[in-house]
Amino acid sequence: MLLKKIFVFLLFISFGNITVANENVYIVLTVDDQIITNVDIEKEANYLLILNPNLTKLEKNKILEIAKKNFINENIKKKEIKKFFLDEKKESFDKELFENFLKKLGINEFQLEQILYQRKSYLLNEVKEKLKTEIFWNDLIYLKFNNQVRIDEKKLLEKINNLKNAERKEYLLSEIIFEKKIDQNLNELKTKIQNSISEIGFGNTANIYSISETAKFGGNIGWISENNLSKLINEKIKNKNKNEYSDLIQIGNNYMILLVEDTRYTRIEINKDVELKKMIEFERNKLLNQFSKLYFNKTKMNYSINEN
Repeated sequence: MLLKKIFVFLLFISFGNITVANENVYIVLTVDDQIITNVDIEKEANYLLILNPNLTKLEKNKILEIAKKNFINENIKKKEIKKFFLDEKKESFDKELFENFLKKLGINEFQLEQILYQRKSYLLNEVKEKLKTEIFWNDLIYLKFNNQVRIDEKKLLEKINNLKNAERKEYLLSEIIFEKKIDQNLNELKTKIQNSISEIGFGNTANIYSISETAKFGGNIGWISENNLSKLINEKIKNKNKNEYSDLIQIGNNYMILLVEDTRYTRIEINKDVELKKMIEFERNKLLNQFSKLYFNKTKMNYSINEN
């Protein structure tokens, strides 16, 4: 186990950084009255290289463009949070969120701190603040939209009643969720994304095209039980082999492509109360994520973004 952790650590620090000479600092863009420099963007780019090392396969300019998009989105969320007077000085930090973040990277807190230093990226406390922004944003979405979430518990119970104590199939999934603009042709956009997947991989394509929060992790969602997937999604992926991706799946006004990275079967004993609670939580989070995307896209239009 120790050898594996050391290997992961060395793997991360072996990649090259995106660097800038201190005397060459200049303004890249502004979000309303906030100035964002090339140093800010390059720190974000080096951070993204930690989250998704496969980005090293892309050209430097493409990585910087992805970093710029992320930086803009994060700053808009911060401004929106302040507008609603959420308690940004809240001292309690979601330790479970941070532990899951580290688990996703396959490293511990000390290793992350060393990698950030080696990468010339953020300080550890700055990373925690970035994660805290996501917590506050989720709080905001919950406060605004939770009363609009409608979950058909009867339908979920029917689903549970059909379950038996047996093996359950689970999928290790990654996603690309994208939006089609009015003047875009869906088939042409689909072909463009599929060509990108063939050329630079699914994860890097997610970084470029996906509007989901999972984009910075190369679209990785994690292990999902087939019971938590809709009938439509199950139909789209049930016959997919490892490392095959689905056709387009429409979700509201957006579209999704799912990559089946792996599958497994787990032995289960059905506890209806526990299963119902899990399913309700999964459905609630799924619906709130949809509200989050819609609200962010609408909110973004209220901010002035000027690139130099």
